Amino acid sequence: MMSLASQQNEALAGHLLDQYAGRIARSRRPYILGLSGLQGSGKSTLAQVMKAQAEARGWPTEVLSLDDFYYSRSDRETLAHQVHPLLRTRGVPGTHEIELLLSVLAALPHASDKLPVTHPRFDKGRDTRIPPSRWPRVTRPPKLVIVEGWALGIKPQLQGALDTPVNELERIEDADGSWRHWVNKQLRGYQPLWRKFDALIVLQAPGWEIVRRWRSEQEQSLLARHAPLAMDAEALARFLAHFERLSRHALATLPAQADSCVEYDEERHVTGLGHA
Repeated sequence: MMSLASQQNEALAGHLLDQYAGRIARSRRPYILGLSGLQGSGKSTLAQVMKAQAEARGWPTEVLSLDDFYYSRSDRETLAHQVHPLLRTRGVPGTHEIELLLSVLAALPHASDKLPVTHPRFDKGRDTRIPPSRWPRVTRPPKLVIVEGWALGIKPQLQGALDTPVNELERIEDADGSWRHWVNKQLRGYQPLWRKFDALIVLQAPGWEIVRRWRSEQEQSLLARHAPLAMDAEALARFLAHFERLSRHALATLPAQADSCVEYDEERHVTGLGHA
């Protein structure tokens, strides 16, 4: 029997595909759906359920994860030396190779056996990309492309919002604010990607504390499986502190930008679904 969470995802995926079915069918190029959700919101799972349902409807579908476009560990080491030590940690704007993601999106309409399109995969256990020889290959133009990631669609904060640290990490390790100002500036380079989305779906969590709890639950299951680089509570708290500022900004601003907004309660039950 299907779990309640699986049943919810199947139903939600169907609703969302129904909402955009006419537009997907009429589009002469791959229709690009952005699926934005903070850590632990279930966006990766939902994206895969949507892909399976879309293909059952006869729409070849590709899922691209923003997480797969993180710079390699060695590239982030360079950023840490040249810009700020906090950039050693993957996650914030400026640690993704956005130009590569844009080039993959540009190539997908022309994908074929003779012109396969490859895209990266990131191994979070090793904190770096897998070798290009093992990257997925796309050999047919998709009808639908789902791009999923944390805080897709987010706009830079106003400069004044950067003055006050949001947590201990910013207070102690970014006392002069140079890291958060640099990260905020990098967000400008993400806007061309956001503009590629034909529609933006936002998975809206109840609040930052709940996001932290969801992400902690994910990590506990990794620890139970003895996954490499799984984080204990202290390491995870430090990791999440890198995301707190823009996660709070996303929670406050993304619903107003969404074409579809899915609201969740603390137990990840869908409590609302609205379309612009």
